[in-house]
Amino acid sequence: MKTYQETRYSKLAPKLIKALNSRGFEAYYFETEAEAADKIFSLIPKNHTVSWGGSMTLVNMGIQERLVKEGYSVLDRDKAASPEERQDIMRRALLSDTFLTSTNAISEDGWLVNIDGNGNRVAAMIYGPKQVIIAAGMNKVAKTYEDAVVRARTVAAPLNAQRFPSLKTPCSETGTCANCMGADTICAQFVSTRYSKPAGRIKIILIGKDLGL
Repeated sequence: MKTYQETRYSKLAPKLIKALNSRGFEAYYFETEAEAADKIFSLIPKNHTVSWGGSMTLVNMGIQERLVKEGYSVLDRDKAASPEERQDIMRRALLSDTFLTSTNAISEDGWLVNIDGNGNRVAAMIYGPKQVIIAAGMNKVAKTYEDAVVRARTVAAPLNAQRFPSLKTPCSETGTCANCMGADTICAQFVSTRYSKPAGRIKIILIGKDLGL
């Protein structure tokens, strides 16, 4: 039986898909992670080289493990033997065939809002890979563009900071944004995407669950 939240998500989804499609995105909605994962793999040709940006949504869905299991050629920075090799893999990922990631927030009228520290994730979203596939729980949806920016900055960023114990930022200590300017800030790049250009390059897989950060 659906929860009240899941029922709300299913009712909101058609409006959101219409808004995203009007902006050149190719959007889909699925009620479960398993259905969403199958759709993601149906969109990736077997001859594609695949990489990804940091995403707890992808981790929770087991996407990376499945890519390896199904024999895809992957660029995995976490397999690097040195910091230099890690940077090299991250650069090569910008020219992958398919780049997988999530998004920090989506407005109901179809804007994507993302905040990044190093910039590799948002750089790939903007240009480089042949296609970008974004998997996002409906908890990422905000009413307006302004609300999406607030979610990205005051919810997603402080939560993501907790993933990296070595970071020395106010939000990693207090859990709330302090508009910091330190070297460890994970809020270096603010990217808003209002249209997929070319149309269909960015594909968005919406999932009727609370997933990711």
